[in-house]
Amino acid sequence: MKLSNKKMISKVSNLLKISILLVLFSCNQKAKKTDSSIINSDKKEPKNNVYASDVIPFFDHWKLILGDGSNAGIANNFENKDFFFTSNDGKNDWVVFKAPNGGDTHGTSNNTRTELAQAKKWYPKTADDKLTASLKVMNVSATGDARVAASYSVVVGQIHSADGHENEPLKIFYKKFPGHTKGSVFWHYEINTKGEDNSGRWDFSSAVWGYDFSVVGTDVNTYPEEPKDGISLGEEFSYEIKVKDGIMTLKFMSEGHETKTFSKNLIKSEYTTKADIPLQTQKLFVPIGQDGVERKEAYTGEGCFFKLGAYNQTNGKSPEVNKNWCSGAEIHGGDIQKQYEDGNYAEVWFKTASIYISNTAVSNKEYFTKND
Repeated sequence: MKLSNKKMISKVSNLLKISILLVLFSCNQKAKKTDSSIINSDKKEPKNNVYASDVIPFFDHWKLILGDGSNAGIANNFENKDFFFTSNDGKNDWVVFKAPNGGDTHGTSNNTRTELAQAKKWYPKTADDKLTASLKVMNVSATGDARVAASYSVVVGQIHSADGHENEPLKIFYKKFPGHTKGSVFWHYEINTKGEDNSGRWDFSSAVWGYDFSVVGTDVNTYPEEPKDGISLGEEFSYEIKVKDGIMTLKFMSEGHETKTFSKNLIKSEYTTKADIPLQTQKLFVPIGQDGVERKEAYTGEGCFFKLGAYNQTNGKSPEVNKNWCSGAEIHGGDIQKQYEDGNYAEVWFKTASIYISNTAVSNKEYFTKND
């Protein structure tokens, strides 16, 4: 009987040992599964934001002006969800520039902009500088006065003077009237007005695809015929701007459209007398008192710089102030989100861009000091 009890105790002891080993093994396996699930969970963490500087890595050369009038500075690894961010159309990442019809503006402008301004300036006579960009315009203002030439338009590239009157030898526009599928691309040369009074300055507009700036509606809500060779919202096009030895050369390209090239002398004016004022200008600007003449040397001696982005040309100011530039558009008292909700803004997406800066370029710091 005693021997039997000893055998039974031994069996129970062995069973307990086996049970303990099984429990320990099971716990160890659970721990391994838990560790594995943590590792897998880490792998599913969302990737970091794609910044504009990841898409177009050239932001060291620019200061970014936002649609609230502020200077964001060098925009590496930067975004602002209201004005400047990236988006993917299913094929490519794009840099988005967005500007409302009404809000705080930069410098003395009547218009909002989300736009890059070059950190250096160069002089046209000694320049060997270049800017290229590939883009698509996604929205222009839903409201405006059709008789006002600037209504429903946005400037997507510029050359700006940092000195003198701070005029603009180049502005590249996109404009589309409400109800039209196709819009127009055109470019402007603004005279560098002779003398101290800049109030007589005017622009001369050249059509690329579609109409030029001077084609307007007959009344507030009556529009011209849709351009046959225009560019649609969301349709990609490219521009190339070169300035070398005083001559500006422009090239515009878009699939399915004729490539267009232009040139303009920036150091010798062709508008030095009243008789030189073009017919287009006589009809558009002279009636409102903008009938100045240009200095013979045009932009010689003035530092110039590139701009790129969305410079919204539609604003809420009354056309009675200026029938060419004041659109009378909806601005909801400057409420940006309300403007975005009902289409009263400009939005431009850039896929690629590049800049070449000559060795003669110098700091553009003084321009920002004056205008920020």
